[in-house]
Formats: sequence, C-alpha cells, structure tokens
Amino acid sequence: MNQKPSNAFVAASWATLLTGMTAYIIGLWNAEMMLNEKGYYFAILMFGLFSAISLQKSVRDQLEGIPVTNIYYALSWFSTLLAIVLLTVGLWNADLLLSEKGFYGMSFLLSLFAAIAVQKNTRDSMSRELPINHEAEQYY
Repeated sequence: MNQKPSNAFVAASWATLLTGMTAYIIGLWNAEMMLNEKGYYFAILMFGLFSAISLQKSVRDQLEGIPVTNIYYALSWFSTLLAIVLLTVGLWNADLLLSEKGFYGMSFLLSLFAAIAVQKNTRDSMSRELPINHEAEQYY
C-alpha cells in the first residue's frame, strides 16, 4: 500500500533539489572558464536531471505493471549513466582545483538524487488519487 509522502519529506526533497541546482549554477557563474565550458557543464546538469527523472519513472512504471518498452527502459539507464560519465570525464580533464571538481561532482549527484526524490513524491501523491494496479503490489 502506497502512503502519501509527508509534507516535510516533500519540502526537504524540493529544498535539496533547489540547493543542489543553485549551488552548481552559482559555481558555474563564478567559475573562471570559457563560456562554452560553462555551457557544457550546464547542459550535463539538465541532461542528468531529465534522464534521472525518466529512469525513476520507467522503473516505477514497471513496478506498477504499466507497460514500458525495453528500449525506453534501457535508454533511461544509459542516459543517466552517460550524464554521470560525461561529467566525470569533463571534470577529469578540466583545469580546475581538486576542490572545485569535488564541488561540481557533489552538487551534481545531490541534484540527481533530489530530482529522483521529487519525482517519487509526485508519483506517490498522484497514486493516492488514481486507481492502483493491485497485481503490482507484490513488488512493494
């Protein structure tokens, strides 16, 4: 049986997402790098957030018995891992201090995790309003 997430958890998830994204973007704004490098890191953040949400949705759909094609499921996993790999490779080759690299890596992962939590909360809130496929309850 799904429970609606508490207001405190919903607020904490949104606050974490906004904190991670804001820190990452402020770090980019203040970074001494070329504009195309800033664009690369910003695009990876947006790609990562979208792919993480898509992955969470496809995994959840499968658990609830909602049909998900294998190609979409695989692409969701691939794109999420690709975003992490692209950030890792970019930071590995960047001319940044190690502390800056760690800052970008941690704020990126914080944002991805928070985006998944926000998507989960949204889905859990909606599932209370919509009928549930009871065959899928065995997965909970």
